[in-house]
Amino acid sequence: MILTRYRSLGAARWALDGRHLSPDFTLARALQARAAELPALLASHLTGEPAAGHPLAPIEAEQEVWASGVTYLRSRQAREAESATADVYQRVYEAERPELFFKAAGWRVVGPGDAIRIRRDSGWNVPEPELTLVLNRDGEIVGYCAGNDVSSRDIEGANPLYLPQAKVYDGSCALGAGIVLASAEELQAVSIGLEIVREGATIFSAATDLGRMKRRPQELADYLFRELSFPWGAFLMTGTGIVPGEDFTLLPGDVVRVRVGETRLENVTQT
Repeated sequence: MILTRYRSLGAARWALDGRHLSPDFTLARALQARAAELPALLASHLTGEPAAGHPLAPIEAEQEVWASGVTYLRSRQAREAESATADVYQRVYEAERPELFFKAAGWRVVGPGDAIRIRRDSGWNVPEPELTLVLNRDGEIVGYCAGNDVSSRDIEGANPLYLPQAKVYDGSCALGAGIVLASAEELQAVSIGLEIVREGATIFSAATDLGRMKRRPQELADYLFRELSFPWGAFLMTGTGIVPGEDFTLLPGDVVRVRVGETRLENVTQT
């Protein structure tokens, strides 16, 4: 089952497996339900109308997007290479407590086909393809979507305390194209891919899978919900296992394609 969101006739409308849900359906209300109750709730809103309209990010203004750092060995290696304080990232990778940080409010998230951005005050910018957990208000995993945690590596590398500026700015968070309903147990085999196209040619391509992640998805969710409440649910990026080399930076016009399991997300880059 895949939840998608569209702008149709000037309003946002949700759909399930290619059929619109009733106009009064909201993700905020759905994520107040227990995971076991969600399929029946969705079925009660299903209409016979084929889904149509401009695809939107599968998130509402009420939800927040958080992110996890240094959950893959490749990510740790990249952070160490860019930073003058490399041991910080080794400690995070090996620590019991994960790195979690705020990424975007729901209203700020970029959807499929829209533009992601690179900071004008940064010279080293990369996409980070990530499986993004969809969590209900109780912190249960109800599904996942594709995410792009666009980052300015030189800013974070100059000082780890600059991470909010390296990670949180207009156009730095993209989600799409839909939410695949799945439990935590169904995530282990999910594959993740990244392709970057410049002037019609693929200049970078790589793949990984969630099995290479050091931490379990539910572990990350549990830490996020320890002392924070999310009455309308939350989205949690789980970190990246794909990082282009140190000689790569995004340029305006680059097309970034992220594949996470059954979902696809494509965006063009601008400043």
